[in-house]
Amino acid sequence: MQTAFAADHFEGREPKTINRIPLGRAAAGTLALLAGACAWPFPAEAHVKWFAPYIVGASPQPISATLTNQWFWSGIVLVVAFFLATILVERRAVGQAVLSGLDRVSAPLWKRSDDFMRVTTGAFFVAIFAVGGVYLTPDLKTDSELISWAQLLIAACVFSRRTMPIAAGGIITLWVVALREYDFFHLLDYLALGVGVAAYLVLASMDDPKWRERRFLVLRWGVAIALMWSSLEKFAYPNWFYPLVEEKPFLTFGLPRDMFIPMAGVAEFTMGFGLLWTPLVRRLSAVALLLIFFTAVYPFGRIDLVGHALIMAVLFLIAADPCREKTVASMSVPRALPTIRNLASVPAGLAVALVVLVSGYWGLHGIFYGTDGQAEPQAVEISTHSRDPERPHGLRDSGRIGLSTSQGDTNSHVH
Repeated sequence: MQTAFAADHFEGREPKTINRIPLGRAAAGTLALLAGACAWPFPAEAHVKWFAPYIVGASPQPISATLTNQWFWSGIVLVVAFFLATILVERRAVGQAVLSGLDRVSAPLWKRSDDFMRVTTGAFFVAIFAVGGVYLTPDLKTDSELISWAQLLIAACVFSRRTMPIAAGGIITLWVVALREYDFFHLLDYLALGVGVAAYLVLASMDDPKWRERRFLVLRWGVAIALMWSSLEKFAYPNWFYPLVEEKPFLTFGLPRDMFIPMAGVAEFTMGFGLLWTPLVRRLSAVALLLIFFTAVYPFGRIDLVGHALIMAVLFLIAADPCREKTVASMSVPRALPTIRNLASVPAGLAVALVVLVSGYWGLHGIFYGTDGQAEPQAVEISTHSRDPERPHGLRDSGRIGLSTSQGDTNSHVH
């Protein structure tokens, strides 16, 4: 196998030459903007399906309930104000100072960006091989040992340019194979990230620079869409989060449960959206998301760290990316993506993202499960997790129950 660890095999884009600005000013600007980002409590970013009860086919809360929720709109106003303020700052000397400071701090990582991404990807697949019995993510359980060994093979293939396409094919194949046991709608939670990582591996293995330079762009889009899609659970199924909030009340920072959940959903959606915006917005969004993911590790344990490892790796690279392009993408794509021309594009872009993804989520759920959803089974608890201290939710007096709702063949899972 031809290994590709050396930086001369995979060179990240070098930070652009910029005028030196005192690092103190950059640090001060960064802290000020991050303080603005922290205007409301961040949610602990654990994936609810790993730790709390859920039924995929259950009827979601009507979208009208979200659109009439004052806390949803309060979160939107705060986010739009932060984005507008950040873009205004970005056009001035302090914004350029922040970007220059981020460039200098992150330059060592960016120079080895491909090594970092491939090592993280390999470590992730080794970790889920060691855990065993899962497809790609903690809540997709399987009894097949072959699946675990396939994931170890994927880990081995990411370290050579010749075999990276094999690893990419393996990721997509595992997602497709999981359709035998899980609903398509359920697996949409992991489609964007899986496609993003697989596309990165293919593009990074290419010699053609025009294709290869797009490798970090597809990663960024994959993570952004994955975060925005998963955030919709907080609007569609706020009751899924109740067991977490009841068992770990500190997660809400003292806010009422029904205030915290919709604002947490707004925070997750808009920070995912921010990863596609201007350089300072996307880098600060990535830093904020990293802080959230790291703070979630303590209350939720190693399974949360392993499950989010690929997302966190991409967030590190987004925060380190020195690109100064003002487009939603990091490069020119003729008429395919909007350009940030004025401040009005911020609420307009956010509105378009919400309409597209909300319509997709509720629309696809209705297509697969009907307008009334699938009835929740009575007096039956179905677990996606073994009973252990790191996953304390669910059955209090027994171990894992591996049942599926045969009525409707939903493969739904509930603790």
